[in-house]
Amino acid sequence: MASYKKRGYKPDNKAEREEKIESESTTAEVFSTLDEGASSTEQFLSKYQKPIFGVIIAIAVVILAFLGYQKFIQEPNEAEAANEMNQAQQYFNSAIESTGTQQDSLFTRSLRGGNGKFGFEDISSNYSGTKAGELANYYAGIAHLNIGNYQEAIDYLDKFNVDDEILTPLAKGSIGDAFLQLDQPEEALGYFEKAAKMRTNEFTTPKFLMKAAVTAISLKDGETAEKHLNRIKDEFPNSEEARNADVYLGQAEVL
Repeated sequence: MASYKKRGYKPDNKAEREEKIESESTTAEVFSTLDEGASSTEQFLSKYQKPIFGVIIAIAVVILAFLGYQKFIQEPNEAEAANEMNQAQQYFNSAIESTGTQQDSLFTRSLRGGNGKFGFEDISSNYSGTKAGELANYYAGIAHLNIGNYQEAIDYLDKFNVDDEILTPLAKGSIGDAFLQLDQPEEALGYFEKAAKMRTNEFTTPKFLMKAAVTAISLKDGETAEKHLNRIKDEFPNSEEARNADVYLGQAEVL
């Protein structure tokens, strides 16, 4: 068993003298290794000092540039875009509540602007990358859809890129509506199915499952229609679409 040796202790025999010499030698080697490591580190830092500091400075510049962009460019752009959206949004809301030529006129104003403010089209192009700019893509697409500009509706809705429980599937499904108006039911069916899959909720999911089913019936695809209609009945029995599912199931079954 190892025993404690006081400082200044002198070995009494040959074995203890050899143990002391070995211990001192090991300690010397450890300090020598540490000295060599420190020297090697100093040499490395000395040799690569400029590149290392260059990388550090570059990282700092990137961080400061990002923070500066957020503070002095992105945030003011967000505020300006939101301010521009107010007038266009008012035209759009009024159009929803109107009918006939007045409705078309208001939708057009929401797209082109008025009273010195941008419409959705200019907000989309001038404030891309902002939240308002993304919303402008959605509203521009819906406005074009309502006045019969179906390809323009597809273009704007396809640019809409916001992760939202309701608007995301609505945008995708509205592209399907535009393709249906362009007499391209196969493309429409694909977008209705995508919209139904994007989110699962009581509003958009049964809505686009029903549109997919009705479109499938028009394409004489009874199997696909039955699949979507049965899902509505099983998963969304309280939805408005579920009340009409049996009627369309009867049509699908005879195809």
